[in-house]
Amino acid sequence: MKKPLIITMGDPTGIGPEILVQAVSSGAFSGLDRPLIVAGDLAILQRAAAVCGHPCESRTGARLALGTSEVLLGSSVLTVRELSRLDPGREQFGQPRESSGRAMADYITWACDACLAGDAAGMVTAPINKQALHLAGVEFPGHTELLADRCRVDEVVMMLAGERLRVCLVTTHCALREVPQRLTAERILATMRITARSLREQFGLDRPRLAVLALNPHAGEGGLFGDEEGQYIAPAINAALAEGLSASGPHSADTLFWFAAQGHYDAVICMYHDQGLIPLKLLHFEDGVNVTLGLPIVRTSVDHGTAYDLAGTGQASPASLVAAVRMAAGMADKRECAIRGVAHG
Repeated sequence: MKKPLIITMGDPTGIGPEILVQAVSSGAFSGLDRPLIVAGDLAILQRAAAVCGHPCESRTGARLALGTSEVLLGSSVLTVRELSRLDPGREQFGQPRESSGRAMADYITWACDACLAGDAAGMVTAPINKQALHLAGVEFPGHTELLADRCRVDEVVMMLAGERLRVCLVTTHCALREVPQRLTAERILATMRITARSLREQFGLDRPRLAVLALNPHAGEGGLFGDEEGQYIAPAINAALAEGLSASGPHSADTLFWFAAQGHYDAVICMYHDQGLIPLKLLHFEDGVNVTLGLPIVRTSVDHGTAYDLAGTGQASPASLVAAVRMAAGMADKRECAIRGVAHG
């Protein structure tokens, strides 16, 4: 049997438990050839099942691999590693507390450690609340930074992906005015290297085609609208080409995405957050997947937040979670093939 994927439940007061229940009960994962384990809380999952109108009960009997137990969710079976025992009466929807923050962190670290130990093939994360993490004493701003530290990795790349478009970010969550100061040829080149390596090892692309965006309108118009293209971006592209990567640019962002969506490129290297995420979410608002590249493990996530306005209604769409699980399964297959190839080479 293949190694399992672990799904972390996310914020107990957000939509994570509900989209998990909706996805499992709808049979969305029935075609997967990997087992799934949920890192979470049985009582919170039972509350989510009640909200979504699905019967849910714990199975009694011997504990399974990785200390898991089974939950009957309608006609489906959900395998759960219970890492918290929260009181649903105190964990109100949309009101995360220190206790829920601690639980979120425990789900993530347990899943990450299981992947690092080789007990799991990858992890898929439901949305969390960063403020609640801080209340629990977790100083990292989010999933990515926590996982990078846990995996002892200095550089990672945030990629958002769907069937028609993949975008990778050189800078992520910062003020727009800070972007030019954060851009360096070395940082742009590192983003290209990590992206190319990950697309080879985890997506099975032999020579990924990278389109590198300009920062300024019309790629700076020869310096008229800015000189970052000449200072940082073009030198990074030239260095990538010298290393044998397939990279082109700097491309003007106002036209490049049309070509990328038509399949001319395998990934677009974007200079800042909204430059990449606006077109990505235009095409993949419901089924986009957040992928962390550069980790020694497979990690995907939903591309949305905790959606407190929907929490407790049973109306949140599980589409992004389903896409994230399916992408993680495919990445795990490709990664295992790549490892076997190296081992047999």
